[in-house]
Amino acid sequence: MKALIQRVRGARVEVAGEVVGAIDQGLLALVGVEPQDTPASVEKILHKLLNYRVFSDVAGKMNLSLSDIGGGLLLVSQFTLAADTKSGLRPSFSSAAPPALGAELFDLLVTQASARHPQVATGQFGADMQVHLVNDGPVTFLLES
Repeated sequence: MKALIQRVRGARVEVAGEVVGAIDQGLLALVGVEPQDTPASVEKILHKLLNYRVFSDVAGKMNLSLSDIGGGLLLVSQFTLAADTKSGLRPSFSSAAPPALGAELFDLLVTQASARHPQVATGQFGADMQVHLVNDGPVTFLLES
């Protein structure tokens, strides 16, 4: 499982012109599920999402986590993160999880995140989404389970 995280001042996801999820300061996580992922992968990536230290402390160092600052977590499914881009000029999606597994593990991630963190919002699995964000820094990291 992969999560491309971006530290944001704010972010929202729209589907057909309607806002389906939004946060203020926090993390936008674009989540890609791979065929070998399991509920253990979900737990590992969730631990990183909540505890990865990407927010500045009073000294200006990245020493604080999402849990430390109480920021929002916006989870957006993005199967293209699992694409194989090693050869050619067109991505292959054979390395992405089948839609049923992707939906199952993404839903598990949302459920577990909501149980452990007070501010969780999501996009809509499988939808054509427009993601709007103000990247803070910019700060962007690729996390893997």
